[in-house]
Amino acid sequence: MAEKSNKLDHIGIAVTSIKDVLPFYVGSLKLKLLGMEDLPSQGVKIAFLEIGESKIELLEPLSEESPIAKFIQKRGEGIHHIAIGVKSIEERIQEVKENGVQMINDEPVPGARGAQVAFLHPRSARGVLYEFCEKKEQ
Repeated sequence: MAEKSNKLDHIGIAVTSIKDVLPFYVGSLKLKLLGMEDLPSQGVKIAFLEIGESKIELLEPLSEESPIAKFIQKRGEGIHHIAIGVKSIEERIQEVKENGVQMINDEPVPGARGAQVAFLHPRSARGVLYEFCEKKEQ
């Protein structure tokens, strides 16, 4: 069985323009920019910022059809999801499903920085979108 106690990996924040918000995060908050990448399979451009042992993940839509673009249209910019770092994503998915949790992703999908990710449906978490995130270095 998978280790139950994991860690906060990152908080995803939906933004219309990473370029426009970076001065706030890097200049005002003094967070370190770890890198940026496009993730076409998820329809987003991503910037990771270091904050202690966790990260902030800025999510910019690559198109109007992107799930992030739809999120921003519906709710505006802001917190999109909370990512939980896990050691065995397949086991964690199975475990939560056995406990009645509805998943958006029943199988892991490729995420940023080589991670495997899977989202839990917000209906199962009182309106909060959670992401399981398994990285090779964990």
